[in-house]
Amino acid sequence: MSGVESASSTISVKHRDAVAHDANTLSGVHPVLRQVYLNRGITQEIQLDRTLKNLPDYRSLSGIDKAVELIKDAMQSSKKILIVADFDADGATSCAVAIRGLRMLGADNVDFVVPDRFKFGYGLTPEIVDVALELKPDLIITVDNGISSVDGVAYATESGCKVVVTDHHLPPKHLPKADAIVNPQLLGDEFPSKSLAGVGVVFYVLLALRASLNEEGAFKKMPAPNLANLLDIVALGTVADVVPMDEINRKLVHQGLLRIQTKKCIPGISALLNIAKREPERVVSSDLGFAIGPRLNAAGRLDDMSLGIQCLLTDDEEEARHIAEQLDMLNIERRSIENDMKQDAYKILTSLKPNKNQYEQWGVCLFDQHWHQGVIGILASRIKEKLNRPVIAFAKADNGDVKGSARSIPGLHIRDTLDDVASLHPGLLKKFGGHAMAAGMSIAEKDLETFIAAFNQAVKKRLNNQVPDNILLVDGEIPDNELNLTLANTLRQAGPWGQNFPEPVFVGRFKVKNARILAQKHVKLELEIPSLNRKIDAIYFNVDNPDSIIGLSQVSVVYQLDVNTYMGRSSVQLMVKHIEEAD
Repeated sequence: MSGVESASSTISVKHRDAVAHDANTLSGVHPVLRQVYLNRGITQEIQLDRTLKNLPDYRSLSGIDKAVELIKDAMQSSKKILIVADFDADGATSCAVAIRGLRMLGADNVDFVVPDRFKFGYGLTPEIVDVALELKPDLIITVDNGISSVDGVAYATESGCKVVVTDHHLPPKHLPKADAIVNPQLLGDEFPSKSLAGVGVVFYVLLALRASLNEEGAFKKMPAPNLANLLDIVALGTVADVVPMDEINRKLVHQGLLRIQTKKCIPGISALLNIAKREPERVVSSDLGFAIGPRLNAAGRLDDMSLGIQCLLTDDEEEARHIAEQLDMLNIERRSIENDMKQDAYKILTSLKPNKNQYEQWGVCLFDQHWHQGVIGILASRIKEKLNRPVIAFAKADNGDVKGSARSIPGLHIRDTLDDVASLHPGLLKKFGGHAMAAGMSIAEKDLETFIAAFNQAVKKRLNNQVPDNILLVDGEIPDNELNLTLANTLRQAGPWGQNFPEPVFVGRFKVKNARILAQKHVKLELEIPSLNRKIDAIYFNVDNPDSIIGLSQVSVVYQLDVNTYMGRSSVQLMVKHIEEAD
């Protein structure tokens, strides 16, 4: 392997491996869905339970008792509680859940700040502590950040503030000296899921706080608040942060989706759904991830996430509609910026064609001095999907630094890879943090070439000198007579689908009756199911070379079975993931 070109390796289709089972396993489930579940390790009905009955006990989260005592003391003494949020969708939803939940439980002095990513960067930095101190807080609670904020926590406590850190990111070697830390990723923590999003962690803190207040008799004269009313926001943050959709997250997301589908969600989510042209009663997790999350994230990427948080905090429908319109405009601007950056990136990749002096491209690093800091994460994700390589996109920052946003591929833990670089080259990385599939970092621009070489070698070592296969995993073939609306609806509602519990993908052979290009990058197909002499619609979005599909007569298609609803009528449709000429 040499150069970047080899990264766009041929896609191979492979059937998922199912777990061992007996003939009676999940016997009441549709055969196609049963195979999908088995392919994801589901062998018992209890694993499909999406109620809240069997959620893990909050007491298994280390540090939660201390956190509750500090919050309770602040509430009962009418002390000022300040939430310090992150500037992405998980941070915004975590902040909204914290403020709404604390107010539901009786707190009357709660406010928030969220860092401007362009001025302060990520986390509880000393600079954002200065901003926080202007609001005279007695207790700072971080949400979706703080686990790496050693200096900021120290500065806040030295300034007379108590600090509770709630986070879900991987902890560094040296923890901040906060008054309490709640993070399921902490060494020795016994909480059964390491996959909670930041919003899930703060939701659990609220559950513990309610239980403690209840034990003290706080709700003798009134019912204890129903914190499940916050689950629409929890679901949004969990899906948008692309954390693994394990059993616990599936419960939280499913219950949140039920609130949205029955139109019991907050005005902000209703307004965002409306502007994204999504019908609440038909909403599934992918709508949160691809329609709502990006609009909420646009505030933090281009402007100020306070706007997104306010959208989630308001109970006024008209205000929510107005903010949703602003977020939609920001998202349109973000898409335009992203498209320009993507074209720049393709030009850079073309210039990196291999030659005898070109080192092998195991990890791809891209930088342009004009790129937008708030969009490099999306850019890295897009290029990673195209190349099947871990990608870091860099943009200029202040003081001669560049900031990078990394996205990884299955089998390569990107945060640990950066830790490898930091261990071998002390001081090269000024700051870094993240998790398996995504990370952020800051380095001096003058050190960029040194970092690129070091990162490349670290990735090569982590991959054991093996070129990563570009594999599309499929759940098998759907019998021709099952390619119908009933099965499409069954699969749609069988999730929630997400990271590590992916939406079902199938493979099949079809005749092409018609194909046309839409907007120069999408392909609309009319396919025929040979054995039934029946036609079925298919759509393939964002095709690199749409002309290559026009003219094919027999095709093998990797697809998701979906429901297309237009003017009140529903029909079955294939969402194409990959297409090639059939033998």
